[in-house]
Amino acid sequence: MSSENLPQSPAQESRKPRVAVVFGGRSSEHAISVVTAGAVLRSIDREKYDVLPIGITTDGRWALTADDPDRMAIADRALPSVEDLAESAEGGVVLSVDPGSREVVYSEPGAVPKALGEVDVVFPMLHGPYGEDGTLQGLLELAGVPYVGSGVLASAVGQDKEYMKRVFISFGLPVGPYEVIRPREWENDPSAVRKKIIGFAGDHGWPLFVKPARGGSSMGITKVDDLSGLDEAIEEARRHDPKILVESLLRGREIECGVLEFEDGPRASVPAEIPPVTSHDFYDFEAKYIDSAAGLVPAPLTEEQTAEVRRLAVDAFDAASCEGLVRADFFLLDSGEFVINEINTMPGFTPISMYPRMWQETGVSYPELVDRLIQAALRRSTGLR
Repeated sequence: MSSENLPQSPAQESRKPRVAVVFGGRSSEHAISVVTAGAVLRSIDREKYDVLPIGITTDGRWALTADDPDRMAIADRALPSVEDLAESAEGGVVLSVDPGSREVVYSEPGAVPKALGEVDVVFPMLHGPYGEDGTLQGLLELAGVPYVGSGVLASAVGQDKEYMKRVFISFGLPVGPYEVIRPREWENDPSAVRKKIIGFAGDHGWPLFVKPARGGSSMGITKVDDLSGLDEAIEEARRHDPKILVESLLRGREIECGVLEFEDGPRASVPAEIPPVTSHDFYDFEAKYIDSAAGLVPAPLTEEQTAEVRRLAVDAFDAASCEGLVRADFFLLDSGEFVINEINTMPGFTPISMYPRMWQETGVSYPELVDRLIQAALRRSTGLR
């Protein structure tokens, strides 16, 4: 990549805030992160912000990428990648960890490093481990660069479903039955794990859901109807995370609610409902991203139910010390009780994703949503707050 084609540092006088949109990453949700970032890049107000797209490859290299949202979409069921978008197969981007400097540097083997200027805020569009889980947030804290979304603790809690549930329980939020299978349990004594899960099924019934404890986008999840499918489900979950979660089937409706940080604090959107997906066993990856399962926005709930789920969503946001945004996922049980399933601190964020759709229905358009998140990040300092 020739030096004249590199993004240049904006002139210091009348400089617009510079937003680095970081996406891709090393997790199994790499492609969805690219799709999400494409939607954000398309919607950022270029009259108001300068934008620097930075992709992280599947092996962890930070790369300058094309600012080309059209190449970042799912096309003919093919998933995009940072490798396809990178301006160079070897060049790398480095963010200084000196809190006195927000300089971004680009270098290629055998070439003099090129300063790309300072970054004022990072919009981290990563999903899953190595990005959404507090790791990138910790790097940005060290660098002293503000960023969109939750901090280190809330990001880690939001990624690890075991500790998320533990936090919710400690704050009195309703949580469904679950068991945790730690790596050494399955590696050292699979038969004991099977007995543990059989006992759990005896208490709560089949089917069960076996999932990665720190995964997302419904990847690695298997619905298990009986013992015969258990080992295969465990191994599938462990392809994504050595620690797995086993949950009972909760019979009811799937309800989601968005939370967004405003100047006066977090507010909840109108809720949405995920209707039963007849072509899939459950709301899995293909249903979400390939077959475009449609959600009902707003959810057909009573006024009392709507108020309750919005209250619980904000309570979950506060319980985990979240910032910026959260999508909270619930089950409305046949008994009429809401049970929180999980929160996502960086939910799917394409214009057809549930989080933006809920806020669109609440009166916040997609471009305004992007702008509000950037402005909220710029208002916050890094460090203890």
